[in-house]
Amino acid sequence: MCKIITSIVFLVLSLYLTAEDGNRLWLPFSVNKQQPSVVCNLKESPTIEIAKQELQKYFSAEKITLTLTKGSVGDGYKISTNANNEAIIQSTSELGLLYGAYHLIRLQQSGKMFPNTNISETPSYQRRILNHWDNFDYSIERGYAGKSLWKWDELPSIISPRYRQYARVNASIGINGTVLNNVNANAVFLSSEMLGKIKILADIFRPYGIKVYLSINFSSPVLLGKLKTSDPLNKDVCKWWDSKVKEIYSLIPDFGGFLVKANSEGQSGPQDFGRTHADGANMLAKCLQPYGGIVMWRAFVYSPSSDDRGKQAYDEFVPLDGKFADNVIIQVKNGPVDFQPREPFNSLFGSMKNTSLMPELQVTQEYLGQSKHLVFLANMWQEFFNSDTYCDGKGSYIKTITANQKINAIAGVANTGGDTNWCGSIFAQANWYAFGRLAWNNELTPDEIADEWIRTTFTPDFETSFIEPVKNMMLSSWETCVNYMMPIGLTGIFTCNDHYGPEPWSYVEGWRKDWNAVYYHRADSIGVGFNRTTTGSNGVSQYFYPLDSIYNSIDACPEKFLLWFHHVPWNYRMKNGKTLWENLCRAYIQGVNNVREYQKLWDRLEPYIDNERFLSVQKNLKIQTNDALWWKDAALLYFQTFSKQPIPYDMERPVHDLQEMIDDSYSGKIMKR
Repeated sequence: MCKIITSIVFLVLSLYLTAEDGNRLWLPFSVNKQQPSVVCNLKESPTIEIAKQELQKYFSAEKITLTLTKGSVGDGYKISTNANNEAIIQSTSELGLLYGAYHLIRLQQSGKMFPNTNISETPSYQRRILNHWDNFDYSIERGYAGKSLWKWDELPSIISPRYRQYARVNASIGINGTVLNNVNANAVFLSSEMLGKIKILADIFRPYGIKVYLSINFSSPVLLGKLKTSDPLNKDVCKWWDSKVKEIYSLIPDFGGFLVKANSEGQSGPQDFGRTHADGANMLAKCLQPYGGIVMWRAFVYSPSSDDRGKQAYDEFVPLDGKFADNVIIQVKNGPVDFQPREPFNSLFGSMKNTSLMPELQVTQEYLGQSKHLVFLANMWQEFFNSDTYCDGKGSYIKTITANQKINAIAGVANTGGDTNWCGSIFAQANWYAFGRLAWNNELTPDEIADEWIRTTFTPDFETSFIEPVKNMMLSSWETCVNYMMPIGLTGIFTCNDHYGPEPWSYVEGWRKDWNAVYYHRADSIGVGFNRTTTGSNGVSQYFYPLDSIYNSIDACPEKFLLWFHHVPWNYRMKNGKTLWENLCRAYIQGVNNVREYQKLWDRLEPYIDNERFLSVQKNLKIQTNDALWWKDAALLYFQTFSKQPIPYDMERPVHDLQEMIDDSYSGKIMKR
């Protein structure tokens, strides 16, 4: 009887499901047969027309009224519904009405549309920006979803339909800006020919509220203008930038501004001429200020040094606090090193009270299994937003201090590309969605965001049999990844170049120390971890009291950051009474076991998912499980050579051979430690 019932369920669901290739993302697909009446008290405009079309196609109601209200211009909106199947969207701006329309559709699409709904929303950040690391040759630095979306050789004569779809997708989650090119910028993007192509994209994006920004090469006056210097205090250099900015705004009147990576990883910058970051940023800011543009100056700076790499951004920028122009905002990665699976928050947050700072989050999973591993990042970002800096006493949370500034903004390094499904895998799409929703409202919980995404991407039905199991998998996936990659505060033990797999033994002769894994874990016969206490690099001193004292104490330090701040003996007893070594072993194996459970769970969900997406995720979970085993064995067998302790005998045995893994990873100058 059970088999018969199961067969019937499969048959019914197979009729319910339609083939999906992931291209539509979370956007609605069920078009209304009977279009509702949409009333607007505004004259027609491209933005209003989009809002009306979206509502007519995808929202079911008798009547929808769009109302422009008085007040300061903003993106917020109010939504109200009544028992007569009527809805009203109010905003002080046309874009607010568009965002309200998308949210109204999202409520209905996710099965959360109820009579007598009253919602009022204002975005947490004024500027909610995707950073594309796309190159002129169509490659994407740290891109895992195919080639670049931008077809520069086709523009302006051929316009891909994906450009408009890209704008629509971003508008649906409140993103209102895009940096089109890599922070390791090619000066060609400022050429007159390229600006003509970029104008086409800006024109397409504008009705959806998307402003275009560009990453710039600080040496552009030399590379493009044939000047002899790029010194920001040189009059000819200033004149060149003035002229270039004027040219940009003549083509793109709502151009957003510049993103700058300077004096980092070989990129040119003001320090090449004995100037400061403030000198360079302020020169550009002065050019942009008459047009309303901003400069986003990245704080990701580090140079070859025997000191702690995690301290350098603080050391360079805090002395410049208050010296930046009002239209400069410092773009700061969430952690002090480089988008690692888990880092404490960057100590710059809260430390520059007279300078605007914007968080930079990485949507593309450079260090978290890339597009192959299922890792939902909203949990990571929530931990970051909810971190208390104590800069003004208890309760000085990052989500609060970054949202309450003269300029407030947030950036996410995009994970989009030319693949049909945009992001390389289905669950990677959830991180694009999560970034947009958190940029709009940094108080949203991972549970709320995951629930929305599942309902809009898959189905609002099957609450207990599908939605809740998938959500639980997503919400545990980040901690799972941390466990099988780098638990207890370990960091930086990736393969040197692609940052995908484990290589804790890596040491490259002639490379900078901080490009090698051994720099970060510092394992020896005594223990493992980077000593950032007052007896080590003193990185703890960059945090406010009481964090500096908490992080400095091996017993008080949160165990999730223990090896980040301390070199810990292998036999150190942790809070559960077990040694560091045993906890390390158990964390890795727990990570592997969790991914195995994800495989079982997903296979059970086959009846609820179209075949194409089911098989795609199933394949990736197999890869993730094998990779988790690879990580576990590489880390534990390598660190065992220092701890000289057995892996607890009640735990599964390694299936790889350490020397074979080391031999397989060696190439070129990679040397044994």
